[in-house]
Order: sequence, then structure tokens, then C-alpha cells
Amino acid sequence: MSAIDTLPPLREVIASHQLSARKSLGQNFLLDLNLTAKIARQAGTLSECDVLEIGPGPGGLTRGLLAEGARRVLAIEKDPRCLPALAEIAAAYPGRLEVINGDALEIDPLAHLRPPIRIAANLPYNVGTELLVRWLTPRDWPPFWQSLTLMFQREVAERIVAKPGTKAYGRLALLAQWRAEARIVMSLPPEAFTPPPKVSSAVVHLTALPEPRFPADAAILSRVVAAAFNQRRKMLRAALKGQAPDIEDRLISAGIKPTERAEQVSLEAFCALARELER
Repeated sequence: MSAIDTLPPLREVIASHQLSARKSLGQNFLLDLNLTAKIARQAGTLSECDVLEIGPGPGGLTRGLLAEGARRVLAIEKDPRCLPALAEIAAAYPGRLEVINGDALEIDPLAHLRPPIRIAANLPYNVGTELLVRWLTPRDWPPFWQSLTLMFQREVAERIVAKPGTKAYGRLALLAQWRAEARIVMSLPPEAFTPPPKVSSAVVHLTALPEPRFPADAAILSRVVAAAFNQRRKMLRAALKGQAPDIEDRLISAGIKPTERAEQVSLEAFCALARELER
């Protein structure tokens, strides 16, 4: 019998440590160990990888990652109430789980990990998008991670994989698909969580590409895309007027009609515009 089977069920862990989910921390606990193991499997073969997990809570996905053979897991947890439950998991998997109590937005995980590295997490809803954008927009590429296996609200997941011309298409789709292969690999109903959120969730798997699909400066592209979709109902010449005094000419040089709206413009064209603005 594996160690994951000898540890108490998650409902018992939550009860014994009085771990009620806190809305202020974006917490929704996934208690079904069959589901957490399935999510862990979506991250691929882990036996030769270190895995970074953000917001493990009582450790459901942590147990799945370790049981599926992760070489080592670094779990960053902001809520100190969860540390005793995670310590029990660490004791069941000696030398394979390190837990840091802190804010994932402020901690550099690279001091604690060795390549190859994968990231797998049921991300807290209040920091998930910001973390994803950070992981997708480092100055240098390839990044420190091989793949991301992340749970989001279903609406956010659909924005990551959206195509031009669709309502969900926007900044997240462009940044994700510029440097990674992104696909939704699982869907989860609200009742899978405690407490049940008001929306469905989905797991997105992103594999880092060796090189971006099109050349562009990450900071410029991120800035331009954010400005374009911040006023998505406006024509691009109006939405981007603050980017350059001759923005209309720059748009035309990039092959974009100044009268188009952001959701009509392809990733390739946005990258061309970023290169124009870099000149």
C-alpha cells in the first residue's frame, strides 16, 4: 500500500486541523484524491522533475504529485494553518517535500529547485492570473519551467486557449500562445470543491516552446496587448494612441488596419507591432 493510502482522508485532515477555506486567500479545497491524482498525471512523467506547487492548502494535489512519482515537490503556502497538515505529508515522503510559508508573489523558488522543473497547482483564484503572466513573460526564453499544469476558473481557462475573433480572446490568450502550447485537459464542477465555488473550474496544461512563435520583446508585447484589450471596443488607433505619436503609421507597417479592434488581430500581427514600437 502506498503512502498516499496510509495518510488520512482529506476531510479528516481538514477537520483535525480546523482548516476552513478562507475567501480572502482564494481558497477552495479539492478533497477527492482520485481527482488530485488525475490532475498530477496531466503534468506528465515527474520522476526526473522537481515540481513547484503554489497554494497546496491541506495537500490534496501535493499527495497526488508525490504518489505519481515527483522527484521532489516545493510547496509554497501562505496560510500558516495548513503547515501541520503539510508536515504530515512530508513525513510520509521523507526528503521529497519542502514547504515554504510565504507569498508566492514574493518568493524566488529557483533557490530551492533544480532542473528540470514543472509547475502544477490549484492556484488561489486571487493570484492565479498574475502568477501565470509572470511565468509567461520573463525577459529570457526558454523559462525555468518545462510545463505548467494549472487549475483556474473555467472562464479564465477558456481565455488562455481562445482564438482571434472570439469573445474570450485577449491578453491571456496572446501571452500564453506566443511562447507555449496551451490546452484544457480537465473540467471540474463546483461540487468537487469544499466550499463549492459559484463557477466551474478547468485544468490547463501549457508546454513551453523552445522559442516564441514570433520574435518580440516580452515587455513591449505585454504592454501593447494590455493597452489594446483594456479598451477592446475601441479601434486600435484610439486604444493605442498612448503607445506612440505615430501609432497609425506603426499599425499599418505591422500589417494591421488602424480601424480594427483588438480581438480581430492575430498573435503574429501583435508581435509585428511590438517590433515596430521597439524601433
